[in-house]
Amino acid sequence: MADKWIFTENPAVFFEDSAVGRMKKELWDASEEEIDKILEEYELPNASEFGKAGCYIQNTPRNKVIEKRRKNDIVLVPCGCTENHGIHNPSGLDTFMVSQICEGVRRYTAKKGYEVSLAFPPLNYGGHPYHHGGMPGTCIIPEETVRELLVYTIAGLWDDGFRKIILVNNHGQRWIMESAVQEFYRRFQVPAFVTIVEWHRAIREFFYPVEDHENAMTTHFVHADEAETAVANLLFGDMVDMSVCVDAQSKPLFMKGFYDNSVDGMHRPHAWSEGVGHTTIERLGTPEGVVGYPSRGTAEKAKRPVAAICRYLTLMIDQILEAYPAGKVPPASAITFRTDEEVEPYLREPLSEGWKSLHELPRVGIF
Repeated sequence: MADKWIFTENPAVFFEDSAVGRMKKELWDASEEEIDKILEEYELPNASEFGKAGCYIQNTPRNKVIEKRRKNDIVLVPCGCTENHGIHNPSGLDTFMVSQICEGVRRYTAKKGYEVSLAFPPLNYGGHPYHHGGMPGTCIIPEETVRELLVYTIAGLWDDGFRKIILVNNHGQRWIMESAVQEFYRRFQVPAFVTIVEWHRAIREFFYPVEDHENAMTTHFVHADEAETAVANLLFGDMVDMSVCVDAQSKPLFMKGFYDNSVDGMHRPHAWSEGVGHTTIERLGTPEGVVGYPSRGTAEKAKRPVAAICRYLTLMIDQILEAYPAGKVPPASAITFRTDEEVEPYLREPLSEGWKSLHELPRVGIF
């Protein structure tokens, strides 16, 4: 079994001997100068591109959207929220963080000749775990509303020819997003590749507090803490006011050691979202809106994890296109209860002769 793993000098950090693991090990061993060069390739940090023409599907002329899609029909969908992240951070932190990472990947792939498309964030408010209730600055949308919004966002993108959809999440709403992906397939039964990337968890090793790197984190990732403040300072430091930053610690009532942190970095039996009642809610326990030491969150500490997630998303895009180039999808007969012949008209170029929309699709199955 040992030959299936790549070990580091730190016993807590090891990688699978796969394309993903080897990529991570390369980033783990990279010098500070090499990390800076990677960030330069993605042009990070950079200003938000929400209002910059040609960067998102919604701010690009329709003919250019189609032109890009015919070369690369993958779309990245950043998902954030509006949430109190401490007195020093903006409440749109999650949305700006994930969107600017996706924007970096778009710039990189554009320079390489296969520009990935971006969709505006469908979750700018988002769903929230129970313990965030009652916090000013946090806008909580009902779970069923969030799920339905995502189901029909996926459906709309699929109907527009984007049949490979990556929902890049930056917020504690994973279970809702997973439910939306499952429901999309149950409801429509069409061939597609749809996945969620919890970007912090995807490269969790780079948030571990270790002594091996000069600019490593000193504490485990929780919420609005050292890690999130570091990324905010790197990507949009002008939105952060460190002069008013305060630290605060969570107040567990019992069950210490059972529930993990936000990136499952401590290998504990339970994810943080699997229980309620073992710790105080945020409004009563940490009204500061932070859990940890945001005062330690320097931009330098965020460079390696941000470089890692950009490389990870690029690797994912490359492998998807290698398996299924633009215009190709996994066979309907393998992943749905429809036949390949039945779905063929729906997979044609939108508005081409013989094309059919999802609105014309007959339902199958019990859902």
